Parts: sequence; C-alpha cells; structure tokens
Amino acid sequence: MTQNYRGKWLREPKFVEFEVVDNVALVRLNRPDKRNALSPAMLQEMHDALLEADDRVDVNCVLLSGAGKDFCAGYDLDGTYAGRTADAAAQNDPHQPLVTYRSVISCHDDDVWNLEQSQKLTNIIFDMHKPVIAKVQGNCLAGGTDLALACDMVIVSETARIGFPATRANGTPPSNMWLYHVGPQWAKRLLMTGDKMTGADAVKIGLALDCVPAEDLDVEAMALARRIGAIDNELLSVHKRVINLALEQMGARTMQRVAAEMDARAHLSKGPRRTQFKSDMAEHGLKVALANRDAPFGDGYVRVRGR
Repeated sequence: MTQNYRGKWLREPKFVEFEVVDNVALVRLNRPDKRNALSPAMLQEMHDALLEADDRVDVNCVLLSGAGKDFCAGYDLDGTYAGRTADAAAQNDPHQPLVTYRSVISCHDDDVWNLEQSQKLTNIIFDMHKPVIAKVQGNCLAGGTDLALACDMVIVSETARIGFPATRANGTPPSNMWLYHVGPQWAKRLLMTGDKMTGADAVKIGLALDCVPAEDLDVEAMALARRIGAIDNELLSVHKRVINLALEQMGARTMQRVAAEMDARAHLSKGPRRTQFKSDMAEHGLKVALANRDAPFGDGYVRVRGR
C-alpha cells in the first residue's frame, strides 16, 4: 500500500488495493473469489481509499476497478440475503467497518437507518472533490451499479453485464442514480424488470460513457484517467463540483435518501414474488431462491434497438 502523505490511513486494507501511478490513484476492489461482492468491511476500505486519494497532493484522478473477472457482482449474498444483518456479517470480518449497524431490525426505521449507514460510505464517490472513473468488466450488478453510477464517468468492456436483478423480488436500488444517466423511461424499463444489458448496449442509452473490447479496457481506461489527471486537481474539482451541484439542484442528493427509504419499504412487501423468494431462502437456500426468482426472465438481457 502507498502510504498517505498525511498518514490518515486507519488500518492496513485487506479487501481494497491502492496505488498511485502518474497522478492517478488506482483503487481496486479485491475479493475476486467473491466476484468483489460488497461487505461492510470492503465498503469501509473503499471509502478510506477514496478519501485518501482525495486528500493526496500527488493525485488528480481516481480509477475505481475490480480485481479478477468482475467489477462487482453486488452486495455480499452471505449477509442480508442469507438472513444476517450487516452488523452480524461484520462480526465475522476481522476488518469491521467504522460505521455502526443496528443488529436487530424490528421496524421499518431500523432498516432505513442501516441502509443510510452504507450510503455514508458510498456517497464519498459523489462528494469527493476529485473525479472518479469506473472501469467495468464482467459483472456490474446490483450494488456494483450503486458504485459505478455514482462515479463521474463509466468506461466498460463491450461484454460487461450491467443491471439490478434484485429489483425482481428483493427491493429497489438503495442508492439510485439511474434516472440521471438514462432518463425516466429507461430507468423504469431496467428497474421494473431487473433485466441487465451488455456494455455495448449500456453506451447506447448513456448508462456508460464508452465501451471497448475487453482486452483493451485496461489500456483505454488508464489512458482516459491519465488524460484527466494531467489537469491540475484544483481545476478538476471546480468542474466536478459545479456539475454535481447542478445534479443536486435536480434532486440527486435527496434521491439517495428517498431511495434508502423506498428500499426499506420494498423489503416489507408481502407480494407473491417477494414471499416466494423468502420462502425459497428459508427452505432451499440462496441458489434456489435466485434461480426461481430469475427463471421467468429467460437470459435476463434487454437489447437496445433502433440506435
């Protein structure tokens, strides 16, 4: 790990890699065996790495990526979907997050409160002064999209898989920037079906800035980061903050609070699909629950035509 020039790291990271190359901070999610699924500890380490990058004088731009074949396949299914609270999952993690989760969810507000604690860690992407580019390969699903769509730019491989299948039975994105990237119709189309799309199609609707062949992704993403990183960080901060302020004027910041509350509300659903998923989880486990949830949707892809 590259040491912070002000020495503000609170712990040696376990699930996130960090280095600085040519004024670019490379922040890499590093749980490839879990498809970089998001645990409370990983979210905390990502937050700390991004804050360090924002603090350093030798960094002008950040490239956020995932180790291995995937960017991020979503939230750790061994936690919430397995019936364990975020706090309980963290207890088995040697790098417990600094945020605190309510270990017993006895009401709607408890669920909202826990979701807001996670948001404190992911909102750093939007709030930090320096630009963040998401480099997306493989799966970028559910919580992975929460991260990618909070970034200032998203560059994807043509074969990347992007979507939020959990909206079919589990809830709504607890951090929601879909509207601001693709407009109301595509946001509804994707969230109301849970369908995913390839990186090539994501570019067509504005979900990503650019797509390249998978074998070129590392080179192209770094080239963009270096190009942006050649600008003084004070100027980059002005550009980012004025545009993000415009997004705030369009409600983007308030949307995040609303999204957390609506996700918690969705968790209370007693509809047949939600009920079936919970029953499958209890009787057969996660694999069967996911298979039954997704079976009616075929391969689960939406294809963009007429562009």
